[in-house]
Amino acid sequence: MSALFGNALRDWRQRRHLSQLELAGDVEMSTRHLSFIETGRSKPSREMVLRLAERLDVPLRERNALLVSAGFAPMYAARPLDDTSMNAARAAVDLILKGHEPYPAVLVDRYWNLVAHNKAAGGFMAGVGPEALAPTPNALRMTLHPGGLAPRIENLAQWRAHLLVRLARDVELTADPTLAALLTELRDYPGGKSEESDPQFGGVLVPMKLRTPAGVLSMFSTTTVFGTAVEVTLSELVLESFFPADEFTATILRGSP
Repeated sequence: MSALFGNALRDWRQRRHLSQLELAGDVEMSTRHLSFIETGRSKPSREMVLRLAERLDVPLRERNALLVSAGFAPMYAARPLDDTSMNAARAAVDLILKGHEPYPAVLVDRYWNLVAHNKAAGGFMAGVGPEALAPTPNALRMTLHPGGLAPRIENLAQWRAHLLVRLARDVELTADPTLAALLTELRDYPGGKSEESDPQFGGVLVPMKLRTPAGVLSMFSTTTVFGTAVEVTLSELVLESFFPADEFTATILRGSP
């Protein structure tokens, strides 16, 4: 059991590009003790497991796995969003989604699967083919799949590169094999490569330029997370809110003449 935890700890430390000396100093233990933990010669306390996980910025789901590998019970609950204990959180999400209209906003889980969206976002999903919705509606797959929004995205290479970088960061943060498989899948979709920023925004923002019957709409996004979440499901939810990047897009989305 100690060896299992030690191997996992070493993997997380290396993922965060920390030496044993750096990590040991940060959590106030000797380098020798940390080395013994990583090799399975010493068993950490529950408090030490949590301290190490905090310093290594290990997501809550993986913190539970670390606790189990060290011989302790999981600490963080994982409940479905429709559980009664999640009512306040779900109400907050619904308020943000509705309040963001007439601009699109979506709620996604850890794997970018679509959990909820507002009416404005629903309109953009019209015409997405069934092949882009299987096996479950996924925001990234719906966007980059040839049967999804991809053919309508005017700056597909640039937007695709932006999304792949974000997903690669998620993989690095979580070490999740499901996310890694999604990244591999999306990289195989056509769309070209782009490292150029949009001159319209001086390299500050990456917009998505979507062709619609009303014209090309240009939007950028922001993300919102539950900053104080101590529950697995809430800690993994992300609200992606889109804003108009130019006055033409704002006028169209507001339905102004």
